[in-house]
Amino acid sequence: MITLLLLACANDPGAAGDSAPLRLTLTGSSTVAPLVSELAKRYESQNPGARIDVQTGGSSRGVADAASGTADIGMASRAPKPDDPADLVFTPIARDGIALIVHAENPVAELSRQQVVSIYTGGIASWSDLGGADLPITVVNKAEGRSTLELFCHFFKLEATAIEASVVIGDNAQGIKTVAGNPGAIGYVSIGTAEYERDHGTPIKLLPLDGVVPSVASVKDGSFPMSRPLNLVTRGQPAGAAADFIGFARDAAQHDLVAGQYFVPVD
Repeated sequence: MITLLLLACANDPGAAGDSAPLRLTLTGSSTVAPLVSELAKRYESQNPGARIDVQTGGSSRGVADAASGTADIGMASRAPKPDDPADLVFTPIARDGIALIVHAENPVAELSRQQVVSIYTGGIASWSDLGGADLPITVVNKAEGRSTLELFCHFFKLEATAIEASVVIGDNAQGIKTVAGNPGAIGYVSIGTAEYERDHGTPIKLLPLDGVVPSVASVKDGSFPMSRPLNLVTRGQPAGAAADFIGFARDAAQHDLVAGQYFVPVD
């Protein structure tokens, strides 16, 4: 494997042994970012002198930054779309799903698709209408530009403008914190992130969808209906340092980091 340090020298004909460390900047999806941060730490430890900067801001930012060259690599927790710039290349490094989450003390065990739509469009406003406590429903929604919102709306056949949100959040951490702190809240976040937080004591629970329990296992076997690829995005085919890092991220030797973030590795 060509290291970033060697690539830095190769890219600078006048470089001597004291050349500055090569840097990579990745921006975008808050779902992909924690995994990429772990990959970056391992890469840097194996490639002295490499420096990888990971910034969030949503999949839309990652795609736009990759297209404009603002970032070397974008991070997008979605598949390519027809209106994406034609020269962008999406390379998957893992798979994830999206789960509906409620507070751990909420007695409601499952919701139908129609009930979810009614909750998010204001038709059902109290958990008592669903067999739960006499408690107002706090609808937690993702901000515009988040791929999680796009997939949620596509799956439930909703227009984003039809959603009547009580709280609008950005990343998964905000969504989980909001639901964990409010017994009446409902939101939707990355399955990987939600499973990790639940297993580490955060008071949330993941609701089944179409009778399928949201989990890494159900994403892996294809039975969970609301899943997505986690991609690294480049303008044109990856080259140089970007290609080296993407190849590293996809290598089976990093599958432990993927699994450690509760995602599904890709071959």
